[in-house]
Amino acid sequence: MAHDEQLFRWGVIGPGGIANRFAGALAAVPGARLAAVFARDAAKGRAYAEQWKGAGEAARVTTALADLLADPSIDAVYIATPHSNHGEYIRAVLEAGKPVLCEKPLVTTRAEGQALIELARAKGVFLMEALWTRFLPAYELAGRMLREGAIGELRAMQSSFCFAANYDPLHRQWNPALAGGSLWDIGIYNLAVTRWVLQQMNGGICPEPESIAVQAKIAPTGVDAAVNVTLHFPGGVTSQFRCGFDAASVNAFEALGSKAGLRFPLDFWQAEAVELVTRKEPAERVEAPFVINGFEGEIAEAQACIRAGLVESPRMPHAETLGLLGWMDAIRARFPGGVNKA
Repeated sequence: MAHDEQLFRWGVIGPGGIANRFAGALAAVPGARLAAVFARDAAKGRAYAEQWKGAGEAARVTTALADLLADPSIDAVYIATPHSNHGEYIRAVLEAGKPVLCEKPLVTTRAEGQALIELARAKGVFLMEALWTRFLPAYELAGRMLREGAIGELRAMQSSFCFAANYDPLHRQWNPALAGGSLWDIGIYNLAVTRWVLQQMNGGICPEPESIAVQAKIAPTGVDAAVNVTLHFPGGVTSQFRCGFDAASVNAFEALGSKAGLRFPLDFWQAEAVELVTRKEPAERVEAPFVINGFEGEIAEAQACIRAGLVESPRMPHAETLGLLGWMDAIRARFPGGVNKA
């Protein structure tokens, strides 16, 4: 780098709600700084930069994407726009030769994901989907427990990710033009943790489902308001989950084993505790809190990989992103009338 080797300067595209969590976590990652912000609304961009300037000066704000991409001081770009815009921004950033950390889902089809990954590899530029759950302390702990046989043989998984949201056809959750729908927005976490558990129990390999059963509740806009899914894997293992904008839930994830159950008891995608459940009472609970807000793990991973000259993260590889997109394609193909429009 042509500037201070100790600093890692991030550019942000889309200074909305989730980008606040990203900026808030930078303080926990050595060297990480918010250096530039691209926003279509200059006032919104300035407010974001001012909010997260910390002890230093506020990040530079621009309303021209080319301006951000031409800045030689930017080490990587974090994309936090609605899903519908991910693909165009990823492509632009990669074409500019800058590493990318993009919010989940990376894009909305496996075919588009494959094309962007091929571009990243051709350019030799880092690309990672920001699936922050995989980097949480609770998952580090639970992974060791699963690999060491704490639950015995895996039998099944059960989970939910639901919250009650007011119907607003213009809101990104309900708007097909913004790639709305519960599966892309939140069900991706049920699938991601299903894949993660299978990988812990199968030497890092995730088997493909032998069959998938789907029930979907479609909103008037045509996006999925709620989805019930059961995936059937070799050996009789199943994963059943519900995601939706129409109900309240404790949003737990449990892996059921021949000896015990392992449970993320509340809001599993952002778990700060793990429980081992047997017939004994109470459950064995271990706390594993965030350093700040949980995003610090994925940021540290991206920085380490980029500094090492990698094009993908070994902990969130391109194959994992494509695996998730493939499963979501298969589920959406089973919606009433086929895949809803993106």
